[in-house]
Amino acid sequence: MTGKKQKIVQAVVIALITIIAGTGLIVMSNANPMDAYTNFFRGIFGNLNGFCEVFVKATPLIFTGLGCAVAFRTGFFNIGAEGQFYMGALTSAMVALGLPGVPGILRIILALVIGFLAGGVWALIAAIFKAKFGISEIIVTIMLNYIAINLIGLAVRTFLMDPAGSVPQSAKIDESALLAQILPPTRLHVGFIIALVAAAGVWYLLEKTTLGYEIKVVGFNKRAAACNGISVMKNIVISAFLSGGLAGLAGVVEVLAIQKKLLEGISSNCGYTAVLIALMAGNHPVGVVVASIAMAAMQVGANTMQRQLGVPSAIVDILVGLVVLLILAKGLMSRKKVKKAA
Repeated sequence: MTGKKQKIVQAVVIALITIIAGTGLIVMSNANPMDAYTNFFRGIFGNLNGFCEVFVKATPLIFTGLGCAVAFRTGFFNIGAEGQFYMGALTSAMVALGLPGVPGILRIILALVIGFLAGGVWALIAAIFKAKFGISEIIVTIMLNYIAINLIGLAVRTFLMDPAGSVPQSAKIDESALLAQILPPTRLHVGFIIALVAAAGVWYLLEKTTLGYEIKVVGFNKRAAACNGISVMKNIVISAFLSGGLAGLAGVVEVLAIQKKLLEGISSNCGYTAVLIALMAGNHPVGVVVASIAMAAMQVGANTMQRQLGVPSAIVDILVGLVVLLILAKGLMSRKKVKKAA
């Protein structure tokens, strides 16, 4: 069996196992699987609003998934997309609310740039700790997540708190500084287009540039890269900065297009979900887009199942975890076969 056919068979097997497991979980929830699946697909394709909501939910997952994929390509295990998301959200809110005299389009551009830089610098901290002190980036990025989350909590209770309210959140951002909707009255917005452009940019960087080649070589074999004159730490630092910047853009888009203000819990844990997205996509930009849309579709469909039949939407999280485990098991078996052949 050729490698391509083998991959197709493996994907079909994983899909079948996931469907069987999902059916079992639905039955355990005392629901009819046929009714559940009918409501699942009705939630996605039943109306324009539900269909567009898939792409709305996919947008931050694409940004954060791309960020994780870029970092993982060099062996830099960025588990801090959540914190980088929050730093992008915080700084973009500060720009949008703090510069009322600046024209809206300029504020949007400034928010995107500064949000990208803030997320990038937040990831860069972990890269520097790894390069200078040999401290695991996993530990540092996780700790930075907690710091960023609590910085948001501090901001919305102090200097960014809406003076006209008593709830810990910022004032609403004026319409001129918000990302435009594509298909009103749905929530689909320009941020989705920006996410697709970012995915295309990451693909071009990794596949068509010298920097992308070096990043991939470092990820494959650091020792071989160093022996061929490729700076391992330079590429890790660059990939970490790009990774954090992309996750920061997710926060910017969420603030300027969906929430239209800054508040706690704004990410809905999409920074952690991004790790799973990158793993499912094999760290490939196109795969990240597909996996993000699939994940968002599952969330939209599962929410409909929960509303209509009382089937817990947490089933999606269980199935995603199962898919990741199956993918990891597939990779482990492939490595064992290679070693055995060697």
